[in-house]
Amino acid sequence: MSVGIGSSDPGGPAAVAQPHEEMLAVHDVVKRYGPVTALRGVSLSLRKSEVLALIGDNGAGKSTLVSIIAGLSKPDSGEVLVAGKAFTSSPHAARSAGIETVFQNLMLVPTLDIAQNVFLGRELYQGGPVGRLLRNVNNRRMRREVEEAFASLGLNLPPVTAKAGALSGGQRQAVAIARAVIWGSKIVVMDEPLAALGVQQTEAVLGLVEGLRDHGIATLLVTHNMQHVLRVANRVAVLRLGQKVADVDLVEHHLTGMQLVGLITGELTQDEL
Repeated sequence: MSVGIGSSDPGGPAAVAQPHEEMLAVHDVVKRYGPVTALRGVSLSLRKSEVLALIGDNGAGKSTLVSIIAGLSKPDSGEVLVAGKAFTSSPHAARSAGIETVFQNLMLVPTLDIAQNVFLGRELYQGGPVGRLLRNVNNRRMRREVEEAFASLGLNLPPVTAKAGALSGGQRQAVAIARAVIWGSKIVVMDEPLAALGVQQTEAVLGLVEGLRDHGIATLLVTHNMQHVLRVANRVAVLRLGQKVADVDLVEHHLTGMQLVGLITGELTQDEL
């Protein structure tokens, strides 16, 4: 049982993705909350080693879509596929399919150390089934494997024995993202990962996002910062009032922040780019 980049199941190797392979596909997803339709037939795709930025104004449907992809809520119609296979709507099913989500609130336990947070809910035990029954956690092995994984990612963080509560905001975010990468064999979803971070912390996290491509990770980045989009994203999808109104390859189109804002507000259409 070991942790490795690109392995969602610590008991076995992850499937090997081919370049440009579609890792995530959202097909015609509709989600209603009573009389309010939050998503109106949204479709999008995400390929291996790609950073797709998802942008839109408040109420556009971004958080609802992230919730569905993460398995926290179920669409009223439509489906989400990972590497061509649909999964049932539950957090466990999403994680098993290879999706890991980093939420804005980080979901780190401040009283646990870095290694314990990375292994939270996936703890390693000594002594086989009896050790698991007795909750005999193998902290030494967990710390060693987290150190190896962080080194593979090129992360420069405090010792893995440091408590999460003692870390800076950027360091906590880096741990949360690294945890997602370590356990997510295919896809990492980041919901506003740079909110409330300082300049130096933001640069560190953006560098980590850029580095995910080198590990073959498909990344969905939800953000309100257009400069961050232009810095790290290969492609941008725009939601407005629950509908996808644009899907633009940023490698082919050299957009400005103002053009992205225009797509969000409706002052500019994709055909006008």
